[in-house]
Amino acid sequence: MDTKLTLKLNDSIIEQAKSYAKKKNTSLSKLIESYLSLLIEPAENQAITPLVKSLSGIVDLPQDFDYKKDYKKHLSNKYSK
Repeated sequence: MDTKLTLKLNDSIIEQAKSYAKKKNTSLSKLIESYLSLLIEPAENQAITPLVKSLSGIVDLPQDFDYKKDYKKHLSNKYSK
């Protein structure tokens, strides 16, 4: 059952949100409903998309892989030039 909700928002935000919703071919109401459902639903209950499922397990890393150390090395190489 859908219920009407009245919100008071900044005019600029409303116009930007309407424009965004139009670009995404959806209504502002549906956009807000989707966002609110993401906020209240725990991440573990959210469905995993087929694309994400297809990507799961592609990279096989060793058990002792230190991603923080590797990322620091990447940043150091990127910005030390």
